[in-house]
Amino acid sequence: MSVGPDVLADLVRRVRAAVPRLGGPPSRPGHHPGEPAAPGAGPSSGTRLVVVDGPAGSGKTTLAAQLGDALPAQVLHMDDLYEGWRGLEPAWGRLDEWVLAPLAAGRAGRYRRFDWALDRFAEWHDVPPAPYLVVEGCGAGRREADAVAALRVWVEAPDDVRLRRGLERDGEDQRAHWLAWMRDERKHYARHASRERADVVLDGWGNVVRAAPR
Repeated sequence: MSVGPDVLADLVRRVRAAVPRLGGPPSRPGHHPGEPAAPGAGPSSGTRLVVVDGPAGSGKTTLAAQLGDALPAQVLHMDDLYEGWRGLEPAWGRLDEWVLAPLAAGRAGRYRRFDWALDRFAEWHDVPPAPYLVVEGCGAGRREADAVAALRVWVEAPDDVRLRRGLERDGEDQRAHWLAWMRDERKHYARHASRERADVVLDGWGNVVRAAPR
């Protein structure tokens, strides 16, 4: 799912206008996360985190790649942090420990990619401090993201469309895994109200469904 130039430009503007919540200098007294910087304070250092969430097969990965090119930013895929089909819930803990906490402390993060074919964690990848970072995947926009994300994007598509896309990519032999994952993510999203909390909601064809005022 690719978004058009106007939608992409709006997303980029939202990110660039946001206050970085990972790293950077300590906040001034009385400053609250997400509040604009004081007049004349100059550009903020630190990392502006974009999370792109939504059910599997909705189009998150393509959108994240567009944002990565436009900002520009490194793109981290939650798929690389899941421990296979059983990994939805524990993945955020790895993201936080390996990447977000180090960046918040002004240090480089690094994560170990899970190899789905070999069913084990493989090589490490560096995530250096940078002005922007995009994290995409199911669970990227859970409630814990509120404290660190500059922009929360939700992408959605009908279940039948998502399942068709997934099986075209992964093979018909993965149908049982896909159906189980869809049940798990539905419960996850109900607990975290991920769609309701998103700043921008897009459909699976790149159209804006809802956007918070800028």
